Amino acid sequence: MEFEFSSHAQEMLKERHISEDWVWNTLSAPDTQKMGADNNSHYFKSIEKNEGRVLHVVVNSRVSPKRVVTVFFDRKAGR
Repeated sequence: MEFEFSSHAQEMLKERHISEDWVWNTLSAPDTQKMGADNNSHYFKSIEKNEGRVLHVVVNSRVSPKRVVTVFFDRKAGR
């Protein structure tokens, strides 16, 4: 899989203390994946090393390489 991080996503990794490894794990083996109304792919994965919180990774799949738009722990997603 080829992905690049947007500058916003890179900032969010630092600001929100999200490991890049967690993002790669979410992209390679998501618990759930769906297409959003925004036409972006949304990947979800429970991160055991962070109390099982659900990491939400938003990817623009219409560009090459695919671009990680943003990452955050999703409070609305079930644990």
